Amino acid sequence: MIIRPYLTIATLGVLAVPTAAAAQSPTCNFRGTPDALAERPSPLDSVLVSLGGSEAKLCYGRPSADGRTMIGGEHPFGTPWEMGANEPTTLHLPFPAQVGSVNLAPGSYSLYAIPGEAEWTIVVNGNPDRWGVPLNAEVRAADVGSFTVVPSAGPTYRDRLTFRFQPSDDRAGSLVYEWEGVTLAIPIARR
Repeated sequence: MIIRPYLTIATLGVLAVPTAAAAQSPTCNFRGTPDALAERPSPLDSVLVSLGGSEAKLCYGRPSADGRTMIGGEHPFGTPWEMGANEPTTLHLPFPAQVGSVNLAPGSYSLYAIPGEAEWTIVVNGNPDRWGVPLNAEVRAADVGSFTVVPSAGPTYRDRLTFRFQPSDDRAGSLVYEWEGVTLAIPIARR
């Protein structure tokens, strides 16, 4: 019997043990027992990304600002930030894709950002199995590529970090990040 050091979360809000059917769909790998995962102050979440008849998945922890200034405050501008909580924000791709200007083979990648006042650098990293922080030289040595996006003011203040997928056509769309008063559209397309 193999004991895994983490759980696999196959769908939003449902803890599951991988099955042959689930192995065909990307899964989120969060570390801990069901009780420990349920007690985290930053709930776990995922977003399905439907492109060209297949699904990719973005997995992340949802920190809350709780009245604090997070980006540009506790997470200073110009400093790498994990774009979530606990494990890294991870993109699982069962097909070749382009994220921003970065071409990616099928596989799993972590994402992090370097926020700025006028633009953010989004970094794709080849190590999805690390803990979220620190984003030190050892972590950054696995960077695959980066691109910039321009933040916009969100329609409303969002206390808890949220990602959603917004399709533009069958093969392209955006991973939309919303937190505090900021919205980012991260382009993603199936190659």
